[in-house]
This record gives sequence, C-alpha cells and structure tokens, in this order.
Amino acid sequence: MNLLNQITTVSLLLAGISPTSRTGQKPNIIYILADDLGYGDVHCLNPERGKIATPNMDKLASEGMIFTDTHSSSSVCSPTRYGILTGRYSWRTYLQSGVLTGYSEPLIDANRLTVPALLKKHGYTTACIGKWHLGMGITEGEPSPHITNGPTTRGFNSYFGISASLDMPPFAFIENDHFTEPMTTTKTWLRTGPASEGFEALDVLPTLTQKAVEYISKQAKTGKPFFLYLPLTSPHTPILPTNEWKGKSGISPYGDFVMQTDWALGQVLDALEKEGIRNNTLIIFTSDNGCSKAANIKELQSKGHYPSAEFRGSKSDLWDGGHRIPFIVRWPATVAPGSKCSQLFCLTDLMATCADLVGTQLPDNEGEDSFSFLQVLKGKPIVSDRAGVIHHSIEGYFSYRQGKWKLLLSKGSGGWSSPTEKEVTDSIPVTQLYDLEKDPGETNNLYNEHPEIANQLIKQLESDVQRGRSRSGSDVKNDIDKIVLWKNNK
Repeated sequence: MNLLNQITTVSLLLAGISPTSRTGQKPNIIYILADDLGYGDVHCLNPERGKIATPNMDKLASEGMIFTDTHSSSSVCSPTRYGILTGRYSWRTYLQSGVLTGYSEPLIDANRLTVPALLKKHGYTTACIGKWHLGMGITEGEPSPHITNGPTTRGFNSYFGISASLDMPPFAFIENDHFTEPMTTTKTWLRTGPASEGFEALDVLPTLTQKAVEYISKQAKTGKPFFLYLPLTSPHTPILPTNEWKGKSGISPYGDFVMQTDWALGQVLDALEKEGIRNNTLIIFTSDNGCSKAANIKELQSKGHYPSAEFRGSKSDLWDGGHRIPFIVRWPATVAPGSKCSQLFCLTDLMATCADLVGTQLPDNEGEDSFSFLQVLKGKPIVSDRAGVIHHSIEGYFSYRQGKWKLLLSKGSGGWSSPTEKEVTDSIPVTQLYDLEKDPGETNNLYNEHPEIANQLIKQLESDVQRGRSRSGSDVKNDIDKIVLWKNNK
C-alpha cells in the first residue's frame, strides 16, 4: 500500500468509515433476538443490581452503541416479532391480545413487505435461524406434515428452527418447508404434543448457534451481503441450560441459561472475527420483551439480581419492565465504540433503518410505524417524525410514551404483575400518568395533577391508531375496523 493509500485509509477509519464503503459495499446485518431476556439481565446495563455474568453482551456494548430507551412493540412474543419484521404494530392486525401457537395461521399477510424481502431486493441473501412464532400452515399427513406460508414465503431465502416457543408443540426442527424428522411420538415441555423422536429441548440452543455459525462461514465466502435473523429460544421456558452451564451463575437455572445465551452471542462474534467480516457487519442484540415470571423473579431478587433493573413490572405488563429491553448495536465501520443513545426507539424501527441503509424509501402502506435510527449510528442527531411510541400488553391494554411522559390506559399492570386489572379497586383512576425522568419506577401516578397532559397524550394515541400509522405519511387502513383503546370503562 503506497503512502497516499495509507493516509486515505487512516483518515477514513478516523472518520468512522470503512475503506470498503467507498466502493458501495453493503454491510452484512445480523439481528439476534433473545427470548424473555430482561433489560437488567445484561450486566453492563445493570452493574449495581445485575449479578449474572454476560461477558459477550458487555463486550458487544463496549465495542458499539447501547440504546437505553428502546422498547419492544409489545410486552409479549408474537406481536413483537411481527413488528420487527414488518415495521408495524401488530394490534393493527387481528391479534389484539395474547400470542400465537405452533399451529396458528400466519400473522404476516403474504402481500406485506418484510425486512428480509426489502433487503433481498437490494442484493442481500436472507436467512432466519431460530424461533418463528408468527404462524405457519402445517398440512395434514403422517408422519411428516408439510409447511406452508412459513418464513421462506415471507422474504427469507432459507429457514431452520422451530415453529413457536420451545414449550409449544410441534416439538421438531423445521428446515425451509419441511420437518427434518418425522413426528412419530409425543413429548412434554410444559405442554404436550407431537414430537420427533430425536428432538430434545436441551439441544435446541446449541443447535441454532451451530447453524448460525455455519451460515456466517458459508456466506462470508461468497462476498455478498447477507441478513441473518437469529431469534433464539432462550432464556424462555423450558429453562434448560446444558450440563456445561448448570450452576455457572451461582444464582439459579435461569441465571445459568442467561449465561448460555451470552455464550451463543459469543459464538457469533467469534465467527465474524474468524471469517474476517467483523468490520463490515452490523450486529444488533436485543430481546422480544422483559423477563418472564417463570424465571422466578422473587428468587433472583433475593440473591441481589433484578432482571428489570430499576423499572417496574416484567413480561406481559405495560410498565417499562415489560417492554424496555436491551438493545446493543455494533458496526465497527460506522459506530463509535462505547457510545450511548438515550433517544426513544422501538423494535419496529428495523424496517425503516434497513430502507435507509440501502438508500430507498418505504411506500406509505409499508413500515407504517417504523423510524430509521441509521443517523444515530453515525453519531448524528435526529428528530423523529413520530410523536411517540405505543406500548401494548398481553391483555390488550394500551400505553403511550412521548418524551418524559408515559400514559397507561389501565388501572394496574395490564398484564400478569400485581395489581392486575382484576385486582384493582373502583377508586383507582382508569388512567396512569408518569414522569419517567423523575420516576422511572412508575410509582407516582400524576394523572390527577396533570389531566391536561394525559388528555393530550390520549388524543395523540387515538390519532396514531385511527390514521393506521404513527410515522409521517398518508392515512392508511388498519386490518380491522375497530381497535378498542379503553378496555376499562372511562
């Protein structure tokens, strides 16, 4: 390399730009989605009250950017996954509460643009490895039914994984449009259902990790950009760390399973290093919602570990512990190491960010609730064209966040935490209003002191729902005519 090229390379690196980006090379994108991992489960996000070692998550954060105010679009699984892949809130569909099962009909309409479909149009090879949980057709036929309307019909070139949560049948691996083994038996992991003889829940996380590493190695050799969506099955139930990880946390099996989840991330990071594609790979690590009560949160707290950090609630709830999740981004070619972003974002924002990354605009009727955070990754300030972010609970209760203010259209948690909506009394206001700057734990309801702020947020929420979108653009239709905002009588 001559002196001029050396100077150019150093200058580009100091500016945060990879030399290869001068040729227009697109970055690889890896999106790792943990299952039920709380914000406080990542040690570097909760150093005072987080007792589980997560060295790879911490390393990723030190080499990239931590987003401290990013939220899943729902406090439970399927709705969040819909939002990630479509850039749209799932309550705009028929799914108004709860989650899907392994045998549910597809939630993503066949004609709707998805993140992998968008990236395929711009030269990416796309793969999903892991837990789908967005519905698929499973045809009749023994012993090995056929898969229809699965991930490979929603933008992915290839798929390997399981249909839904690890505790939901069918208990079998799926590759593209078929099960890898016939389902000739019945097994039970919390639920009972059809299973392949060789399928064991204990093996799923290591298998998915191995498949991801193999995919990275294969794609690195092609020199073409790829998108890998890696929705892990952990630390969701059944909480089954392998023998290598049992007892490692010194806290509980859940702590051990979190550490094994961290190991899975580390295997991906090592693969990128080994294949020499670390610098031009944008990797995102996050979770689909907060920590589940199945982790035995009281036991964890008794040992000094708070999986929701300082935030109230957990998986299923409208309080922030239900949906404020870890969100860490590393892209050495662009993102400054050790940086932080405190701006409000949502997991629906992947769609607009990817569109921005490949230099295209989303149509008005796609990615209706997605806003790009690409400029943030480049260290530049941005102003969102969304007024706020909408939260949604497992029971179908709504919440609205704008700046420091958070409004809940519920009396209690809206989910499983006490007080639930069935536990609260008639004397409690039907609305909660919190100043998160002063009260991140959501303990002091200011609704009676600031009804004017509550009314303003209610009007904005109603507008975002009725317009069929929360980002700027023309009004579009929701999939259903009526969306119930007030489940409690006003």
